[in-house]
Amino acid sequence: MSRKILFVCTGNTCRSSMAEALARQMLARGSAGRAIEVFSAGLAAAPGTPASSAAVEALAELGIDLKKHRASRLTVEMAGRADLVLTMTGVQKEQVRKMVPGARVLTLAEYAGQGTDISDPVGQPLVVYRRCAAQLKEMVAAALRRLAREM
Repeated sequence: MSRKILFVCTGNTCRSSMAEALARQMLARGSAGRAIEVFSAGLAAAPGTPASSAAVEALAELGIDLKKHRASRLTVEMAGRADLVLTMTGVQKEQVRKMVPGARVLTLAEYAGQGTDISDPVGQPLVVYRRCAAQLKEMVAAALRRLAREM
């Protein structure tokens, strides 16, 4: 039986889409890949919007193609299908909890044991997206290790 992780941010064009893509890459390289499914959504996403060009470029530098990503708006059904919802900020965590009471919702930083929100890089220069991608890479790796231990 697979476990489903849902990454959530605001628009699903930067942080959550990058976290999903990073997790997919990591899972493809490891043995837990078949047991864990990842997807992403945004609380205020415009469905169908592509990932930001800077997010695409920052992940391309890490060997990940984000060009085909299209934003999805978070729904109650989507969150209900997830075994674990990981948000980028504490405010988003509370929004998801109100939307889906009873869902297992934590910030990615909390779950990864790193305790800090992941700042939104939208509208910032590429260097900020690179820093965000590096932060996400570290936290996603820690989160996947924790999830593997819990399975």
